[in-house]
Amino acid sequence: MAQKPTPEFRAEAVRVALTSGLPRKQVAADFGVGFSTLSRWIQQDRRNPEKPAAQSDLEREVAELRKENRMLREERDVLKKATQFFAERSK
Repeated sequence: MAQKPTPEFRAEAVRVALTSGLPRKQVAADFGVGFSTLSRWIQQDRRNPEKPAAQSDLEREVAELRKENRMLREERDVLKKATQFFAERSK
């Protein structure tokens, strides 16, 4: 007898199906569930009004990625200025 999927597993399968751009049949195969099962999970997820936790996770991830992006841009700018400084100095 197969184990019942955990709510986290179901949520991750639904998230990947909705956000990855992959065909749902491929997502279902990747997660080892049937296409109709994945479709049912997606329908249930769309009817579920209790999704703020998943949304806040996405918002948190976006905020972290924006912060990381800002830091990387600042580091790049510092390296550009250092490169210009040393290039002028070596002339």
